[in-house]
Formats: sequence, structure tokens, C-alpha cells
Amino acid sequence: MKVPTHVAIIMDGNGRWAEERNLPRIIGHKVGSESVREIIKTCVELKIEYLTLYSFSTENWQRPKEEVEGLMNLLMFLLKTEVDELNRNGVCIKAIGKLEYLPKEVKDELSKAIEKTKENKKLKLYLALSYGGRQEIIDAINKILSNGKIKIVNEEIFRSFLYEPNVPDPDLLIRTGGEYRISNFLLWQISYTELYFTPILWPDFRREEFIKAIEDFSKRKRKFGRV
Repeated sequence: MKVPTHVAIIMDGNGRWAEERNLPRIIGHKVGSESVREIIKTCVELKIEYLTLYSFSTENWQRPKEEVEGLMNLLMFLLKTEVDELNRNGVCIKAIGKLEYLPKEVKDELSKAIEKTKENKKLKLYLALSYGGRQEIIDAINKILSNGKIKIVNEEIFRSFLYEPNVPDPDLLIRTGGEYRISNFLLWQISYTELYFTPILWPDFRREEFIKAIEDFSKRKRKFGRV
């Protein structure tokens, strides 16, 4: 089985999973965190080098205040409770997005997790937090403008101003929950990424479903515009 170097995931369906069971939406996010745990372990097992999870978008700030607070509290709890296990498994935690918009206590916990796992090599786990693909492009443009010395921009120069310029583009983008949208995720980076959509809601997306996505990817012939 051909394994991708970098997998990106839009983890959709937590709220709907809960609503279908007449449960508060935050319960869906909590159960969804179990899927995160299982997918991370599977990535380490398969020797996937990079995993980027769309954890909280710039648009998610527009959700009801109670849900946003619940998500931030859950994120902080998971960073506290999961970091030791991730560290033991050789996972290096990173984050991309407008991190300055996160609550201070979340930023502090995130910084601790990043520092604690920074030497790990088995899997680089990128959490896209307060992230938007358009915003990343705008931020890159503003950095280029403020540089003042760059007269002509090519792809290589532009990439150098992205949040994580040295991370390879995703080979595979998975979206759960039955929607067929990119939803402002890694817009520059996914130009030639293979897309995989599944109706499975994120809390039900576990190892078996992830392996199905990898197997589907391994059957594809990637041409990158060539014959």
C-alpha cells in the first residue's frame, strides 16, 4: 500500500452526530476527539510523516458563544491530558493559524505542548487553529509588501511567506461528514492534492475508515499535469 507523506483532514460532522442522538453538540466534539486519538496512532503506525487537522477555522468564531467556549475548553483539556501520550509516541505538535486570537489559557497550554514535543520525529501533527486559507494568503501578501525589497514574486518566493513553508503539500485531503467542500482549508497547498470525501461523520471515522482512504489514495495515479 502506497502511503502518503502528508495527510490533511477536515473533521466534519461532530455536531450532527450529537444532534442525531439528541445530545448537546459539544458531546459530538468530545467523541470526535477519540477519533483524533485513533487517527494519530494509525499515522504513526503507517509512518505517515505529516498530519494536518482542521481543528478550528476563522469562520468557527461566528458560532454561538457557548459552543465556542466549549470547544476552547475541550482543546485546552485535550492538550493537557494527551500531550504525554503523544510525546511517548514520538508526535511533534505544531499549530498554524491566527493563534493570537485564541484565549490566553489555550495559547499557554498549546505553547507547553509544542515545547514538550518539539524534538519528536515520528509524526508532525499540525493543528489548524483559528485558521483560514484565504487569511494565510493575505498574510503572506502583506509580509511580502512589508519586506519592501521583493519586486517580482514567483511560487517559490510566495511559499516562503506561508505559515509553514517547509512542510510538503498534502498528498491526500480527507473530508468526513458527507459534504463536498474545501471550506477555506489550505487553499494554496492543495492544488494537486488527492481529495477523498466520505459520508461518515467524524466521531465514527476510526482506523478502519482511515485505512480505506489510504487504500483509495494508493490506487490513484498522480500526474501533476503531465501525461
